[in-house]
Amino acid sequence: MSGQDRPAQATRADFAHFRPIATRWGDNDVYGHVNNVVYYSFFDTVVAGYHVETGLLDFETGPVIGLVVETGCRYFAPIAFPDRVEAGLRVAHLGRSSVRYEIGIFRGDETEASAQGHFVHVYVDRESRRPVPLPDNWREGLTKLLVPGRDETEASRSP
Repeated sequence: MSGQDRPAQATRADFAHFRPIATRWGDNDVYGHVNNVVYYSFFDTVVAGYHVETGLLDFETGPVIGLVVETGCRYFAPIAFPDRVEAGLRVAHLGRSSVRYEIGIFRGDETEASAQGHFVHVYVDRESRRPVPLPDNWREGLTKLLVPGRDETEASRSP
């Protein structure tokens, strides 16, 4: 991949919500930095944390749950225990039954992301596991995370 194909490194200003995440000694790998798989745990933590804190997700009995159908990550700079980390969260696409969450991982007070990635969730009925339209309260809560300047019509289109 050439430098022109590499996405721009996100900054804190690109995200609507932040969550501090503590690195742990066990997150480091033999190369002395946080192992790549740990970043996906960071992603899951910021997305699920937002859902629970805003009352969208009742993970024990709620009728609608999100299933991850796609994920990816790009790494720009290493982080390591005992770095202080913040995960930034935004919604890049709000479809009928799917949402693309984008996450930036920031070390300390740095303004540029050390890593950035995405999760795509498809929302399904808990019992049937069939896609369902996002409930109004979910749509309202996730609209607050839409990427600034994004056309609301485009953001609400089905995938």
